[in-house]
Amino acid sequence: MPVTDDRRDPVADIAYVSEVRVERLGGRLRAAYLPGEEEATVYGMHGAIAEHYGVEPGTGPSHASTIDHLVGAALG
Repeated sequence: MPVTDDRRDPVADIAYVSEVRVERLGGRLRAAYLPGEEEATVYGMHGAIAEHYGVEPGTGPSHASTIDHLVGAALG
C-alpha cells in the first residue's frame, strides 16, 4: 500500500511532558517532586502493603505508597 502525504508523525502530537524528579530518602522512603506542587510528595509503605513485603508494623514511618497515588489519580 503506498504511503500518502496525509500521514501524521505521532511524535508531533505530544501535548505534555511531565517533569517529575524522585529522590531516595533512605530505606523504603522516596520523595517525588511533582509539577504544580510546592512540597515533595513522600512515598513509603503502610498497613497491608508493608505486611505484604514483610515489614514489621511500627518499624518506620507510615506513608502512602505509589499504588495509592495511582489509584487516587485514576479515580479522581
